[in-house]
Amino acid sequence: MVLNKLLGLFGKDLAMDLGTANTLIFIKGKGVVLNEPSAVAVQRQNGKPVAVGKEAKEYLGRTNPSILASRPLKDGVIADFDLTRVMIRQFITKVRTSARLVKPRMLIGVPTGVTQVEKRAVIESAEQAGAREIFLIEEPMAAAIGAGLPIDKPQGSMVVDIGGGTTEVAVISMFATAYSESVRVAGDEANEAVMRLAQKKYQMLIGENTAEMVKIRIGSAAPLDQPLSMEVSGKDLVQGIPRTVTMNDEEVREALAEPVEVIVESVRRAFEKTPPELASDVAEQGLVLAGGGALIRGLDRRISEELNMRVRIAEDPLTSVVMGAGIALQNIKEYRRVFLN
Repeated sequence: MVLNKLLGLFGKDLAMDLGTANTLIFIKGKGVVLNEPSAVAVQRQNGKPVAVGKEAKEYLGRTNPSILASRPLKDGVIADFDLTRVMIRQFITKVRTSARLVKPRMLIGVPTGVTQVEKRAVIESAEQAGAREIFLIEEPMAAAIGAGLPIDKPQGSMVVDIGGGTTEVAVISMFATAYSESVRVAGDEANEAVMRLAQKKYQMLIGENTAEMVKIRIGSAAPLDQPLSMEVSGKDLVQGIPRTVTMNDEEVREALAEPVEVIVESVRRAFEKTPPELASDVAEQGLVLAGGGALIRGLDRRISEELNMRVRIAEDPLTSVVMGAGIALQNIKEYRRVFLN
């Protein structure tokens, strides 16, 4: 214990939201110091890193045969161990400007229901990337802490964390999860829905980055007061040449209907399976949306209308998980009970 305290003076502890779409890092005393896409590019021949984060994301679909560009996480868990290890190491190197001789402690957010094999993959990636001690925390628990929910009180609090690969729904009371579910439908599924729209309606292929841009700029879960549209470029399926079409919010909303409905149903199911007293607390207090998916226009209104309850979006939904993990890391004695074994 004393050794850990002494090491903490020289090596900054890190909290990490290792997400399918984005990785965020919180450093004790500094706050959020990194928020970049979970992407990495390496040389195929020797595995040497070429780019990581934002730069690597631009490589997706644009590299020559000698470079492998990839998003190494899928559905919230590690799909490629080697590339994830490289990515984590590169991110840690980016944010550690001093005291590199002392390895940091790390608290990493993982999806609800993560398997023992998946836990081990995360821990080993962090160890090989240079961490000396690794703790894990479920993402909805971290999101609830980051959103300021009273997880220490004997009352039910519900958080819905919509990330890139998973939607996490949890009801929390007195530092414990009374109900939780992880649905592998979230931002990536929404991107794929936009890609299918382009292919089916316009006979045009678009990349994942373009689909994500469409989702962010004109995507919605409920009708908008002001119509939105944008030009979208891709490759004509028939002629194989570049093509540009104009998409509007209505057709994109129709494309997003299926993943949105899955998210709404996961919240409805949570109410059905939550003990009555805790469900009553949530109905009275409302639920909180976190994660990048919380920013889909009208999603809060859609859930509120369908479930007849108050829904609010976390103050900064994109950083709720990593901020919550950071708070827990800075107060390990108080929050250690919520860490996964």
